[in-house]
Amino acid sequence: MRNTSRSVHIGPPRLKIAVHAIVWLARSGSMLSSAMIASQVDSHATFLRRVMQSLSHAGIVDSKGGREGGYFLKKSPAEITLGDIYEAICPVCNESEIKVDCGEQIDIELEKILQEAELQTIEYLRHYTIAQFMDRIHFS
Repeated sequence: MRNTSRSVHIGPPRLKIAVHAIVWLARSGSMLSSAMIASQVDSHATFLRRVMQSLSHAGIVDSKGGREGGYFLKKSPAEITLGDIYEAICPVCNESEIKVDCGEQIDIELEKILQEAELQTIEYLRHYTIAQFMDRIHFS
């Protein structure tokens, strides 16, 4: 039986923040300010804005500036996959970015393996849309 008291730590912490933010935007069905989202996802508004900027560059969310501004989903929850969010938050390096001049063949080979694992993780996450993910959650 799996130990459910332990958290699984795959991907950076900003991935969880991004998924939480997308779920809150999807639930609201409207625009939310960064302060509102930050309070819902238990994050600092400045950190959240950086996460949202990555999501915006990926075309997942859009923003409106100004006093009445905020963030809103650019796509429906059924069109956004966990893989899309992962890629927006953690862009996968391609093999050409590996520094071959580091002199450590072990580091180079380990990096290649970890990059492949990351690509496989993203492919797996693409099987889950935000809409499907939200169906698994029991909101109070």
